[in-house]
Amino acid sequence: MTTATSLIRERAAAARLASRPLAQLSTSQRNAALLAIADLIERDQQAVLEANARDLQAARAAGLDDYFIERLTLTSARLAAIAGDTRTVAGLPDPVGEVFDARTLPNGLQIARRRVPLGVVACIYEARPNVTIDIAALCLKSGNAAVLRGGKEARHSNAALGELLQRALAATDVPAGAIQVVSDPDRAHVADLLQAHDLIDLIVPRGGAELVEHVRMNATMPVVAHGDAIVQIYIDEFADLDMAVNVVDNAKTRRYSICNAVDTLLVHSAIAPAFLDRMAAHWGGKVTFIADQRALALLSRERHPGIITERANDADWSTEHLALRVGVRVVDSMDEATAHIEQYGSHHSDAILTESYSNAMRFLDEVDSAAVYVNASTQFTDGAQFGLGAEIGISTQKMHARGPMGLRELTSYKWTILGKGQVRPL
Repeated sequence: MTTATSLIRERAAAARLASRPLAQLSTSQRNAALLAIADLIERDQQAVLEANARDLQAARAAGLDDYFIERLTLTSARLAAIAGDTRTVAGLPDPVGEVFDARTLPNGLQIARRRVPLGVVACIYEARPNVTIDIAALCLKSGNAAVLRGGKEARHSNAALGELLQRALAATDVPAGAIQVVSDPDRAHVADLLQAHDLIDLIVPRGGAELVEHVRMNATMPVVAHGDAIVQIYIDEFADLDMAVNVVDNAKTRRYSICNAVDTLLVHSAIAPAFLDRMAAHWGGKVTFIADQRALALLSRERHPGIITERANDADWSTEHLALRVGVRVVDSMDEATAHIEQYGSHHSDAILTESYSNAMRFLDEVDSAAVYVNASTQFTDGAQFGLGAEIGISTQKMHARGPMGLRELTSYKWTILGKGQVRPL
């Protein structure tokens, strides 16, 4: 009988074995593999959609939240978009082999740094079967093997996508074993992955704060991750009201279940009456306002029948809502707004809406987040939207990678030194 530990060790060892020849493939060989994956996703969707339907039926029967089901859902349109993103990755510049920081030392040695793949990248993720293809594509393009362990809620979808990947790669030069999809929901797999530091070079958890914290505390290899994404928008006293309403609406309602959806609005007191009046009229009862005392006074049910409000408590400011709910706090200055962002935020994505150039530049300087916006929706924090093709995750750390992680963030480098017989003096 194959135990969880032996299964994970076998999969990780197969990925490690494949990683070296994979790293030696040419850009055209790796691109051909990506195009084969994209073509098969578009041509053979039915099995994936049927598997996804089984996962969705089980999720609804289990009473899972709407945001979770929305993340889990695959459609023909979403699969077409995934195929398109895979082709975009194929068309991006290849970072592997890039030489940078080249210089000649006084002793004549020619020294430089050359980009190389990390080796084997593992990812533990929940709910989103699209992650299976996104990470496989980024890893293949950057010359990395991958071990992908999805959550139990997407087990059938991930198994179908894993089978599709293997069929697509079988006719390419990518070595067998380069992409390992573990769809078995046994939770022991997570513990085993976290201990496989001799086979895995980097692990990326994508999911709730509990999963991320567990990986951070127990992984024996480097981790790149973010926990809860508390996204905040400051509506400055010099904001254009029409633009502000449009941007805030997009940042909340376009897709409320994603990590870059806004959670808190910080509204300058000078503009708060007019702005909140417009937002209340625009949203009506669609979005719940979780408001501080000053904001509640401006969000009148008498003026806006059907509006839904709740009184905010301190915990609300550090809550990632993942729902049609938004915190609202009235502030008297940018200092108060940036202090709130620092205290309650997660250093993920934060924005200012303003027509003041000096205020915009000050916000960019002072807010310490992975993505800082001026006059734009926070929902652009996404690898594809940033021109990376896709993302392996969004890092709120400061070492190695920050923000959406694309191809470059999946490489390291080695020093190359060219000499003509130089020896180091005694």
